[in-house]
Amino acid sequence: MNRAEWRADPDDRGRGGTNGAQLGQVAFRVRHHIKSQRHRALLPHRTTHLPPPSPTRPPPTSSSSSAIFSLSRQGDRVRRFFPQPALRSTGAVPSLPSSSCAGVLGAGSGFFRGVLGLWRLDMSPFQGYRGDGALAGVRSRKRVFASAAAEPAVTAAPKRQKRREEPSLDALPDECLFEVLRRVRGARARCASACVSRRWLALLAGIRASEAVLAPPAPAVPDLNQEYLGGEDDDEADLMDHDSDARERTLEGKEATDARLTAAAVAGRLSAVSVRGSHPARGVTDAGVSALARGCPALRSLSLWDVPQVTDAGLAEIAAECHALERLDITGCPLVTDKALIAVAQGCPELKSLTIEACSGVANEGLKAIGRSCTKLQAVNIKNCAHVDDQGVSGLVCSATASLAKVRLQGLSITDASLAVIGYYGKAITDLTLARLPAVGERGFWVMANAMGLQKLRCMTVTSCPGLTDLALASVAKFSPSLKLVNLKKCSKVSDGCLKEFAESARVLENLQIEECNKVTLMGILAFLLNCSPKFKALSLVKCIGIKDICSAPAQLPVCKSLRSLTIKDCPGFTDASLAMVGMICPQLENVNLSGLGAVTDNGFLPLIKSSESGLVNVDLNGCENLTDAAVSALVKAHGASLAHLSLEGCSRITDASLFAISESCSQLAELDLSNCMVSDYGVAVLAAAKQLKLRILSLSGCMKVTQKSVPFLGSMSSSLEGLNLQFNFIGNHNIASLEKQLWRCDILA
Repeated sequence: MNRAEWRADPDDRGRGGTNGAQLGQVAFRVRHHIKSQRHRALLPHRTTHLPPPSPTRPPPTSSSSSAIFSLSRQGDRVRRFFPQPALRSTGAVPSLPSSSCAGVLGAGSGFFRGVLGLWRLDMSPFQGYRGDGALAGVRSRKRVFASAAAEPAVTAAPKRQKRREEPSLDALPDECLFEVLRRVRGARARCASACVSRRWLALLAGIRASEAVLAPPAPAVPDLNQEYLGGEDDDEADLMDHDSDARERTLEGKEATDARLTAAAVAGRLSAVSVRGSHPARGVTDAGVSALARGCPALRSLSLWDVPQVTDAGLAEIAAECHALERLDITGCPLVTDKALIAVAQGCPELKSLTIEACSGVANEGLKAIGRSCTKLQAVNIKNCAHVDDQGVSGLVCSATASLAKVRLQGLSITDASLAVIGYYGKAITDLTLARLPAVGERGFWVMANAMGLQKLRCMTVTSCPGLTDLALASVAKFSPSLKLVNLKKCSKVSDGCLKEFAESARVLENLQIEECNKVTLMGILAFLLNCSPKFKALSLVKCIGIKDICSAPAQLPVCKSLRSLTIKDCPGFTDASLAMVGMICPQLENVNLSGLGAVTDNGFLPLIKSSESGLVNVDLNGCENLTDAAVSALVKAHGASLAHLSLEGCSRITDASLFAISESCSQLAELDLSNCMVSDYGVAVLAAAKQLKLRILSLSGCMKVTQKSVPFLGSMSSSLEGLNLQFNFIGNHNIASLEKQLWRCDILA
């Protein structure tokens, strides 16, 4: 009976109760038969093989009732084949009448229990069941089973069907894919999309923030279930949005490529980007800068150092998109010209800081435009730009007179005219740096000071300017009532003649730094200290050949009780006599730096220790080769309660005796530098045993007597140790490795 005849017979459909129960029993028996055959196939058998099946056994037919369910695996899908309505008896399975198919619709619990049992049956080792008890498609195993050897495969493997290729987004044209990608919401999803391919990255880089489809607004009444389910992801997203490291990105050297810069810009959350250097073959170009502009419209700081392939087009894109830009630093970009600065001036009215260095294409027009349009400009640094002259500097300073507070001009071809404009229009300038200006003369400094415009000037640094003379320096001090710090470097025309008048005019001066001014002598320094203001706190003399011992001391020695910091560094003529006199002049010293004074001995250092009344805090004796353990012992005994930083680098006469005195007397010492000293393992053990000593940084670089015996003592040091320098000694690498495990909090340099 075919299916049409069965549907047409209403009497057969009415007899579904009894036949349905019988069909359920058949299904249960089939399930039990499959499990028993599988159990036999998987059990190990003896070496003797079973006889082949009897040839009289009828071959299985496709209409076998045992094939109620047949599972065939193709790819990762499982196809289920349901039985035909006409069921016949085959093998050991009892025959059923054709009318039993009507029980499928009205079957009882027995049928469904059998069917569900077949469905739950684990068929993973097999491809299908043939219906006669044989298992088709058994997976290959190392052990040869008896059933597989005795019964050859009868059915052929099914033909492989060609897999239909799944549709891919890569088949879409760029216009369609662009529309898809601009609807990707969230920084994390955009970053994940950018990692798919270079094509996706390029398309995402071309999406402006205004073109992206924003997320829908949050509902007025929040869904508590949704907040509960997505709480962890939201918290993580908030952490990413407020993470300062995630909003700042720095690309250096070979990592500075267009691909990396574009990938960083895709998220659209960067507020500060710094590119230092560039890849030699795939460096940052206008494409990467343009992608940054489109992806990060909220960018506030941009630094481009030594990026020779960036041109005006890239910066014009920044100006067109990043209207909130506040800081721009362009260094070593020869293809950037005035056009880029004009575009920045027109598109970035919030600009506050501008640095242009070694840009040969930049001239005057760009600086004038910046001065006219950027009314909030506060800091300008122009260095080594050959085409910038008086017109550019004057136009910039004149236009930004109300806000410009910090000006640095280095290596320019400006003359006295620029300094005159600065002196007249620089009413808001507080920090002024003038370096390597060979065309500026004494007249320029004098006019700048007498213009009476630098009333708020607090810090002034002058380097390699031959126009700065005694008269010019005295004029600056006289007409700058707020001057607190003066730094003079390589000013060959500054001498002792102006120091007395300078001290009398600068009544609020706190810090004076003189470096490589060879006409300044100790007599001039004594005259300055005798007339300095009561607020003067710091004096630094570095590489001044004129600072040397005087034959006879002046009749009246000054006493500068306000001086707290004294630096006399690399002055070869400064010896014990001068150092002893300094101790009498400055009784309230706290910070002393005597680096490079190889002629100083214990005879000059001991009076300085005894005359100090307030307690020394920072002492740097780097390169004082003639100091011995006696000077260090006296220092720590007199000032051990206040001493926090002690550097004895290069003091070749310092031995373990100094370390013993340090361990007994110093309770506040945090940094100790013993590089190239004659300390040994015993001294290290003494330091490690000092319980009151809480060192944070210890340097034993170049200590040849420190060996692997010091490793246990170093490992037992206080947990406060943060930095340890063990370079150039006889501690092996394997000992360093064990020491890193013990001092895992410490940064070990070896």
